[in-house]
Amino acid sequence: MGTGVDISPREAEVLRLVGAHLSNAEIAARLVISVRTVESHVSSLLRKLGVPDRRALAQRAPKSADAAPSQPAAVLPAPLTSFVGRVSERAELAGMIKAYRQLTAVGPGGVGKTRLALTVAAEVAGEYSDGVWFADLVPVTDPGMIATAVAGALGLGEQPGRDMTDSVVAALADRHALLVLDNCEQVVNGVALFLERLLATCPRVTVLVTSRARLMVPFERVYEVPPLSLPGDGESDAVALFMERAAAVGRPLDPPLRDQIAAICERLDGMALAIELAAARYPALGLDGITAALSHPLRMLTGGSRADQRHRSVRAALDWSHALLEPADRALLRRVSVFVAPFTAAAAAEVAGSEEGLVADGLARLAEQSLLVVTVSQGGTEYRALETIRQYGTERLAEAGELVDARSRHLRWCLAKAVALAVVRADWRARFDLVADDLRAALAWAADRPELRTDACDLAQHLAELTFTRNLTGESQRRYEQAAALATDPAAGASMLRQAAAVAGCRTIGDDMYRLRRAAAEAARSSGDGAGAAADLATAAIIAFRFSTTFVRLPPREEVLALMTEARELAGDDPAAQAAVALAEAAVLTDAFGAAQGPPGNAVPETIARAEHAVELARRTGDPLAESAALDALTGAQSWAGDTFATAATARRRITFLSSLPISPAGTHELIDALGMVTEACLGAGDVSGARRWARRLADHPSLAEVGHRATCRLLMVDALAGNVDEVLTGSVRFLDAWRRADRPARSLLRPAVAAVAMIHGLRDDHDARREWQQVLDQLGTPTGHTYGYKAVFDAILLLHRGQAPEALERMTLEPRQVWKWVTWIWHHWYVALRTEAAVLAGSPDARDRLAEARTIVAGNPVATAFVERAGALLVGDQEALLATTDAFDAAGCRYQSARTMVLAGDDHAERGAAALADLGFAPIALSRHPR
Repeated sequence: MGTGVDISPREAEVLRLVGAHLSNAEIAARLVISVRTVESHVSSLLRKLGVPDRRALAQRAPKSADAAPSQPAAVLPAPLTSFVGRVSERAELAGMIKAYRQLTAVGPGGVGKTRLALTVAAEVAGEYSDGVWFADLVPVTDPGMIATAVAGALGLGEQPGRDMTDSVVAALADRHALLVLDNCEQVVNGVALFLERLLATCPRVTVLVTSRARLMVPFERVYEVPPLSLPGDGESDAVALFMERAAAVGRPLDPPLRDQIAAICERLDGMALAIELAAARYPALGLDGITAALSHPLRMLTGGSRADQRHRSVRAALDWSHALLEPADRALLRRVSVFVAPFTAAAAAEVAGSEEGLVADGLARLAEQSLLVVTVSQGGTEYRALETIRQYGTERLAEAGELVDARSRHLRWCLAKAVALAVVRADWRARFDLVADDLRAALAWAADRPELRTDACDLAQHLAELTFTRNLTGESQRRYEQAAALATDPAAGASMLRQAAAVAGCRTIGDDMYRLRRAAAEAARSSGDGAGAAADLATAAIIAFRFSTTFVRLPPREEVLALMTEARELAGDDPAAQAAVALAEAAVLTDAFGAAQGPPGNAVPETIARAEHAVELARRTGDPLAESAALDALTGAQSWAGDTFATAATARRRITFLSSLPISPAGTHELIDALGMVTEACLGAGDVSGARRWARRLADHPSLAEVGHRATCRLLMVDALAGNVDEVLTGSVRFLDAWRRADRPARSLLRPAVAAVAMIHGLRDDHDARREWQQVLDQLGTPTGHTYGYKAVFDAILLLHRGQAPEALERMTLEPRQVWKWVTWIWHHWYVALRTEAAVLAGSPDARDRLAEARTIVAGNPVATAFVERAGALLVGDQEALLATTDAFDAAGCRYQSARTMVLAGDDHAERGAAALADLGFAPIALSRHPR
């Protein structure tokens, strides 16, 4: 590379994409590698180029990546044939794109809108520093899926807690980019709404739409795509296209034949698709045969719009091509028109109701007539009809009275494919993506037909399960709700609503979890399942407290109490209902989960008793998810009681229940929560290596790939306390990038991570970076109680590093019991140990008493004990005892504290400690004045 820095080709690719402002998840999708691999490359680049953060790295991208273009490449489909003519149209459209933010290229099917748009987009790509993106909306039949299609084109996955439109808007908010939306006519109203939001929020984005119809919105500028120029005084693009395509099929035309070609093009009104179809017939018919076929009135005037002569000419060309087919091939063409995505010969055979061998021959003949596009790969041969031809085939299917039959076979094929996809293999994602649009289209058709309601319900449920596996959680929730609406059995509907609620939990949308569980209760009640309704009502009450931080609007406490009372009345002697009610009582009455709206003065003995009762009842049900939720309550109760080791043991017990469960919405939601809790609980008990192991598993969970701030927040906290500087710097890049793309959510679970990163930058004397992270923490806010929890711990570590022991002691002046919930959570031992060291180093007169008390409190915690023993050695000036704690810190995985101990020991040890700190990336320690 130009700087002389040894950067690998893969790192150069990553650097280029960082410079294009792509997230780690987007880079991973673009390069077909894991997010964790991208993180490793980013970390390596930060180190090699000597820059502090991703923002600085992006600024280095043009200078460092010699082989990378200064502009991102246009992400456009590669045309299979050359583009002919339209010089003036290209210039005019390019000028309009530069002048207007939303431009719609309109015209009838076959006029050449898509090819013109792609050509012009490629030509102007250099004007857009963040690239050109293309999304084909042909497969989209549901306006709600427009943003999903665009997100797919951008390489975005779904982010829990926000819909796809929010994700797209966030990704493009600060981008200077051109977005091409092709074939929008079937969802024109949805596109208009989507673009109104996009353009209002993304001021540097330009959108080029192709459609048969205008969007009919005030911000739209329309460009009407004309037919190809016909013979006249100048050159004819229509004739040039015919000759080019005829030559491509092996029969070049002599210039003297131009007059005959011109006559054919005039008959076709210069319509690009019609001319291409005619040219494809040239080897078989010759110009005379083509002219004769076009002159046949029955072929020219079948169907079509009499008001739009150009559209009529395309239909005429299709009618003519259709009439030249054998009857069996005509039937095949119209039957495969039900596919909205590429399909195989085997799929076509099932839908056409014929033998695969015969269908394969027929598909080959249709491809030879340019009626199908063929793609051959290692995975097999696939066919696709251009949208105009597909729509034509669908019309023919209706005229033949075969539409219902063909779509019904397509529906059955989709159901079979959905069932087969229930088994997840290595190639699962590719297989799902291949058929996903067909599943959606079949469902959209069947959902409106009462006689197919059962099949539609089954397909909606399958699609909900499949999209959840594909991490399309927003669509998964909608499909579960759709399945519930289609269900003829209220009990089945209740089951689907419970699944939808679980998916909403994975998306961290508490309002939807609460709403859907209440809806499930109503469905269960209408089916006569009083116990099921009781469990749903109790679970809704639990959700309001257990996941209170995920709500936009918290339900009033009185409303939740009413739900719990009703659940108690309906539960009867049903074990599952009774267990749910018991857990609701632990949550609502004694605040076992530490909810935002919970009573601040709950008594610890009562909280533990209710939580233990809930665990016992849940265990009797044999449901691991119910037991895990109850154990979560017990974890909170034990932590409030200051029983740090019991808290960690209970958190590990949850993981044991959940790790072997199959993937499901409820299981995933519970596991994500459990991984976060076990990380924190292990950290609180001084098991740093265990905490890091669980935090790494959480960060790597596929459901969090697009929400890097949620994925990394626990890992950042653990690595900061361990002193793993490189890991914190790398993880913080992912965190900050994802948090900004998610529109800076003020989530309480993110605060400790931000405080931890700010501390690391403080320990490095990187004042600018620390200031930036302090600003993030200010945006997230720090509740009063938390000021003496994680915030006090991280502040004290930094103050002690700077030799400000009195200030550290002042920062931790309150006794733990004075702010009991948020200090006795995972921070109890850390708080006590650091407070003891600060008292010793500050020369506090009660330091000896605090030391004795601390030894009793932290006994069994290797990290906190090392802190306390170090303080004791400092108090009496025992260098040997002081140095002995370095082994304890090393064994616990706390490299920073080990190096700090050597510095505190003085003499030659201090020099070795200072070198170790420098190797780790920390600034020198300022020594406090302490007794010797």
